[in-house]
Amino acid sequence: MTDVLIVGAGPTGLVLALALTKQGVSVRIIDKDAGPGETSRAMAVQARTLELYRQLGLAERLVQDGFLAGGMNFWANGEHKARIPIDQAGTDLTPFPFVLIYPQDKHERVLVNELSRHDIHVERHTEFVAFEEKERHVSATLRLPNGQTESVSVRYLAGCDGAKSTLRQQLGAGFEGGTYSQIFYVADVVALGLEPPGEAHIALDTADFVAILPYDAKGGCRLIGTVSSGIHDSTEQLKFEDISHKAIEGLKLQIEKVNWFSTYRVHHRVTDNFRVGRVFLAGDAAHVHSPAGGQGMNTGIGDAFNLAWKLAAVLKDQCADPILDSYQQERQTFAHKLVDTTDRVFTFMTAKGNFADFIRTKIAPNIASMAYGFEDVREFMFKMVSQITLNYHDSVLSDGLAGKIRGGDRLPWLKFAEGDNFDSLNQAVWQIHVYGEPTSELTNWCRSKSLPLIKFAWEQSFESAGFSQNAAYLIRPDTYVAVANQDANVDKFESYVRQLELKFEL
Repeated sequence: MTDVLIVGAGPTGLVLALALTKQGVSVRIIDKDAGPGETSRAMAVQARTLELYRQLGLAERLVQDGFLAGGMNFWANGEHKARIPIDQAGTDLTPFPFVLIYPQDKHERVLVNELSRHDIHVERHTEFVAFEEKERHVSATLRLPNGQTESVSVRYLAGCDGAKSTLRQQLGAGFEGGTYSQIFYVADVVALGLEPPGEAHIALDTADFVAILPYDAKGGCRLIGTVSSGIHDSTEQLKFEDISHKAIEGLKLQIEKVNWFSTYRVHHRVTDNFRVGRVFLAGDAAHVHSPAGGQGMNTGIGDAFNLAWKLAAVLKDQCADPILDSYQQERQTFAHKLVDTTDRVFTFMTAKGNFADFIRTKIAPNIASMAYGFEDVREFMFKMVSQITLNYHDSVLSDGLAGKIRGGDRLPWLKFAEGDNFDSLNQAVWQIHVYGEPTSELTNWCRSKSLPLIKFAWEQSFESAGFSQNAAYLIRPDTYVAVANQDANVDKFESYVRQLELKFEL
């Protein structure tokens, strides 16, 4: 019997399949489409995603093949108003202190190829039809490429099948939220005249808006903009020539070629059930929001990593089933916060009226530029966009405080002369970190549990990152701190392990 059936082969489903496979879980992944998307939808790969991609051996590959935008430029009514440097903004915070531009179509092909190296192949033209949950498995019905149906039995079922998820609808899970009134367009173009070249640009106008993300050195760009009201009442039949080009012309941009063009409406919704029994929802099937900040795909990938290690632990009898409930608790909380944040940004960028135009085109760019000149502001903005501040403080899996680090925090990154403290995180395993000298009692306890103990010779600079000398930090397989233990007390760790019925791999 297959352990997990994954419905949907977008980035979320593909990463879930890869993460599970690398942890020894058997998977099938199906998709009703013929192949990976041919258009570059999501573009930004955030630092937190790249940190997690080290476990899949993909981080450096994407960075080498991707495009690093050096700055964000603000324009208003055809005038350059401000430039905010965005490269190296998180130099002391992460091994990936930038926003990587990597088109989703290329991204998906990398993930598909990596899966094939593990002899896992996406079953194309295969459609999920229905499911029935049994006591110890899920029975799912699939429609195969030849039109026939197949009944399969799996231990768990994961719906990564997008905002119109068939699986979510069959679960009867709610999808509360709404739809913005504006019609947006997205286009992949070859463009000349972008100044400065190779950087992101946002053009704000009283009647128009466009964001430009370059993704190669040959003029390839992604355009995202609003369709002016009155052009058309629906997203159908519009062409690139139909939209207002006022903001584009204000940038003195010359469109040489339009590779593809599409219009869409933006939604903001979060499901009320990320888990129902043996069925899970992830990615756009569980939450959708505005594209502000390039968070959508990265959040779905975060779902996949969070769910993968928990499913693997339960399937390998290394943890009790209730740990799976923490998936909803942790990811739903973040999804709601993200929707609220992107909603505020989106509403500001698209607000109408003379006062809104004045604030957006005259005031906001200058304030943003001045604020970014302060180091604390730069760090704060980078932390938010990169998702490295995402925490699970309120999770049932989080406990303790040592130094400034709480259970539920992402483990802070430390760079050494050779390597960093993330080197041991390249595999999805539990481990304990001690920054200083571990006690003999803790050393013996870790040995008795087959739990890796990683120690780092104390440096005073560690304190500024939040660590406490000789404290012990239990790290989850997804690189978040589970327990921060100031006194390295073995009894505290033992109680935690017993409560979750944790067993560590021999």
